[in-house]
Amino acid sequence: MGPVAADHFEQLYRADPDPWRVSSAWYERRKRRLLLAALGRQRYRHAFEPGCGAGQLTQCLALRCARVSAADIAPAAAARCRARMAEKGLDHVDVLLLDLPRQWPAAPARGFDLIVLSEVGYYLDDAALARFLRGVDASLAPGGEIVACHWRPDFDDRLQPTDTLHAAIGALPGLTRRVHHEEAEFRLDLWRRQPQGSEP
Repeated sequence: MGPVAADHFEQLYRADPDPWRVSSAWYERRKRRLLLAALGRQRYRHAFEPGCGAGQLTQCLALRCARVSAADIAPAAAARCRARMAEKGLDHVDVLLLDLPRQWPAAPARGFDLIVLSEVGYYLDDAALARFLRGVDASLAPGGEIVACHWRPDFDDRLQPTDTLHAAIGALPGLTRRVHHEEAEFRLDLWRRQPQGSEP
């Protein structure tokens, strides 16, 4: 089975502007605050957020980052995220329509110093996940951080168990885990890549 198709997410967003209740559900609001609290720095130079959806987390990241590249596979989701950023005057956020991992954003010269993987990786089959993680690896800056947060219970669209997914992320070269938080509903991890010239 291949990665979950773009049409599936487009239909969800056309039927409901917030299909997972990201704005209203206490679980989502609490999880978002925990993710933001886990970040190791107050400010970041350039963050990448694949699977941005309607931009609820993107808006929060924009307050901590000089620049944000946010991407989604569904045109309706990207359009809602773009509208949210415009409404809030967050003109340092670029919202991209990308078929990840087949398409990948151009990383800044020094790489992204923050990559946020929230509720996105488990929609990828093994081949797509491997390609996705190659993109993450190639575009993460030395000293940069990856934060991953994923729902743990099973669901119909899931192609990767959350623990397997986080183990694959953590196996990328040069990463040290700095934060690990686990509950029945979700798992949150943050890794930092060793800066260039540092001892292994």
